[in-house]
Amino acid sequence: MQNTHGTTECRQQEVRISSPYQLVLMAYDLAIRACEQEDFDRATKAISVLRDALNYDYGEAVVELFRLYQWCLDCIRKEDYASALATASALRQAWVTAEKQRMPIAPQVLQTSLPVAAGTA
Repeated sequence: MQNTHGTTECRQQEVRISSPYQLVLMAYDLAIRACEQEDFDRATKAISVLRDALNYDYGEAVVELFRLYQWCLDCIRKEDYASALATASALRQAWVTAEKQRMPIAPQVLQTSLPVAAGTA
């Protein structure tokens, strides 16, 4: 029992220090694992968390995400975990791609891509 409690504390600490982006990925990871395991309760909770966290100030894109989450929930209710899994996985990858495009180029990348002056190195 103590091991479970320790694991719970670690997860709670991880959630407390995570960025909003990391929290979204955690929710997707939970939804994906639950769909892989065909775990109705966990899958619906994870997708519902994603749906309920939407900020409608961002317009039509948010409405489309809402529709996709609702569709995933409908698939899970019909025990079509494969469709929900495919959609959640694609959405997670879209978040990862968007974050990579948003991030500035790391200094290491700039240093390795600069031409080396003749006679140095």
